[in-house]
Amino acid sequence: MKTPRMISFFLAIGAAAVAFAADPAGTWKWTVQSPNGEIETTLKLESKDGKLTGAYSNQFGDAAISGASFRNDEIAFDVVRDFGGNTFVLKYRGKLEGNAIKGIIETPGFGGGEAVKLEWNAKRTDAAKPKD
Repeated sequence: MKTPRMISFFLAIGAAAVAFAADPAGTWKWTVQSPNGEIETTLKLESKDGKLTGAYSNQFGDAAISGASFRNDEIAFDVVRDFGGNTFVLKYRGKLEGNAIKGIIETPGFGGGEAVKLEWNAKRTDAAKPKD
């Protein structure tokens, strides 16, 4: 009799874990300290049918994110930028912890030099969990 109860208990815990799985959807804001000063950024993420999409915005304009993934609380996405005919990719990588994402941004080096890595610490601004 104890075995079925134990199995039921573990199944209930597993179901609860799935119900409370991390969800990156929402509006995120952060400020990055770059060599040229502070850059305030906003990211709006949506998760639909297992795909992560988003809109990225800062003082340099708006862009859609690309190559987005979210697995095991790890988020990754790219932002493609074009300045004066020069295209480059910002690579964002981070870990979701509740209503925060902490990670690293990798940007191309100036003049083809070594890549620059900056920290990013985003906070979800819509604290209520987004609707599925």
